[in-house]
Amino acid sequence: MPTLTRCSFVITTHLVHIKFHRAFAPELEILGVTVQIVILAMIAAFLGLRLYSVLGRRAEHEEEIVPGRFDGGSDSLVPPAARVPAANDRPPVLLPQGTLPVAERALREIAAADRRFDILSFLAGAQGAYRMILEAFWRGDKEELAQLCDRDVYEGFVAEIDARIAAGEVLENRLVRIEDATITTASYDAPIARVTVRFTADIAAVTRDKDGTVVAGSMTDAVQAHDLWTFSRNLKSAEPDWLLDETDEA
Repeated sequence: MPTLTRCSFVITTHLVHIKFHRAFAPELEILGVTVQIVILAMIAAFLGLRLYSVLGRRAEHEEEIVPGRFDGGSDSLVPPAARVPAANDRPPVLLPQGTLPVAERALREIAAADRRFDILSFLAGAQGAYRMILEAFWRGDKEELAQLCDRDVYEGFVAEIDARIAAGEVLENRLVRIEDATITTASYDAPIARVTVRFTADIAAVTRDKDGTVVAGSMTDAVQAHDLWTFSRNLKSAEPDWLLDETDEA
């Protein structure tokens, strides 16, 4: 009897399992598919976050713009050496205050022919040359004068130096200061450029004879000098120096 009861229990349980499976099989199948979808979605989300953490940061770095040397258009980030200037891409000519209108056109022509020409630098160089030439003339330094003057001006200075030496005279002059240097005229007859500068300077001048006696001038009283000096240069020449081409009193 107990064996019959056990078999009845097993059969009953099996029948209940079959009925349960048949009753809830669609729901279980849907539940299994749903679980799979959820797991796949979680995996996809995880992979998406990993990709963003790598690619997203890279994109942010690539979008950062490194400022160039110049603010401006899109080509401002191109290194200067890589830029090719246009044929008419010339910097504007900055004329110093006091430049006479009669010289403006020629100065612009000179700047167009020689891209290295800068008016302010030229004036600074002209003042330096003014001092060097005067001091070389006063001490009788013919070699330095030959490097700073053209042939005609050089020969004129040499003649005066020789006459001074023949008379036994010695100059003890001193350039106190240059008060003003203004471009008065300019010309460009290709390839020769000429620029005239008016100098206003204070000079202390003393002349001694062969015995050392002061025969002219005073070191305590400076005299104001007004000179017109013209400098010239062949713009086709590899030499960058301007030479003193002409001298006159202003």
